[in-house]
Amino acid sequence: MTDPGPPAFPQLGADERAALTDLARQQSAGLRLRGRIVLACAEGLTNAEVAQRLTVSPATVAKWRGRYLRRGVAGLHDAPRPGRPRSADRRQAEARIAAVVEQALAGAPVPSTRALSDTLGLSQSTIARIWREQQAALPDPPAPRPDGPRGDAGGKVRAAEGGPVPGTPRMPRQLLSDHVYTLLRDWIVGGRLAPGQRLVESEIARGFGTSQAPPREAIKRLAYEGLVISQPHRGTYVARVSERQAQDVRDIRVMFEEYAARRVAGRLDAEHARLLTEDVDRLRRAAAEDDIGAFRDADMSFHRHVCESADNAALIRLWRMIESSLWDLHVLGDPRYAGSWGAMAEHHAELLDVLCSGDPDVAGPMFADHAAGETARYLPDRSGPATDRSGPAPGR
Repeated sequence: MTDPGPPAFPQLGADERAALTDLARQQSAGLRLRGRIVLACAEGLTNAEVAQRLTVSPATVAKWRGRYLRRGVAGLHDAPRPGRPRSADRRQAEARIAAVVEQALAGAPVPSTRALSDTLGLSQSTIARIWREQQAALPDPPAPRPDGPRGDAGGKVRAAEGGPVPGTPRMPRQLLSDHVYTLLRDWIVGGRLAPGQRLVESEIARGFGTSQAPPREAIKRLAYEGLVISQPHRGTYVARVSERQAQDVRDIRVMFEEYAARRVAGRLDAEHARLLTEDVDRLRRAAAEDDIGAFRDADMSFHRHVCESADNAALIRLWRMIESSLWDLHVLGDPRYAGSWGAMAEHHAELLDVLCSGDPDVAGPMFADHAAGETARYLPDRSGPATDRSGPAPGR
């Protein structure tokens, strides 16, 4: 029997696309993935193609495709569960307990772990562990206050020494997972954590004096940005990029994009003009928010839409074949790029302008330079070396 394939996917209206785009930028990894799945389905991709692009199973794609077709955007959200209310997000709990610790240091009454447990929907043991972590993150006081409230800074737990990362500092009073993420990312980008080096949650937790939850959250964010790779049954490692492999894929990308730009320049249809304008807006927002993951998503979407606008079925198939390599090898949207994100977002706006009104002999070379990473002369800041986030980072 012939496989009928997934149900036909309706064309998205402006409101639906905006709602799904907002969902794809949510802090919740689950909601973000569901929004991205449906947006990819709306491009006409099969379940298998969406699964390959987003590194999920075809069954997961089929589930959320079906939910959306039956119930719309509302079907992508989790239904309320029976019984005890669902536990609060750990990041929200950290923020709440950090505020309580700060108030306690100022002399305010200290709530019991049971009261916090009831408020946040977490167990008392989890509340106590987060409390100790927040205390450990406080700067050392000049001297303990003998008459201070219960849990004052004089009785706080000190962070553990050692760990797999160099020079672990004591963390200031902010969300622990954010600080672990920021420091690990700085060490990866700065070369203090070498490509191929293994990251072990328990060792990182000991180094920072926390539970394993903050390192686990940080590593998930780093994996989303392509800076680390998690291998089942083997562990998590700093991403290793072969320059030879990256250059081979980059050369193919240059040919694809120059061809597409020459074919489209001055003849961009209204629908793809709208999609590319939305991509530029997403790039600008991501640059303003310093959100690497969102910038990479919007960057990939922009160049995918350029290839699709060429209306060449063979080119679209070939682009989809190499898209995962563009992402994994940092050939497009390199998270290690050290230049100005804002300038790069504006350069994408210039690329769109040249497609809308430009000459093919101008658009083709401009897109080829962009794909090759040779964009210094196009960027507004010419005071020093610059390169495209979509190309090789400086010194690579």
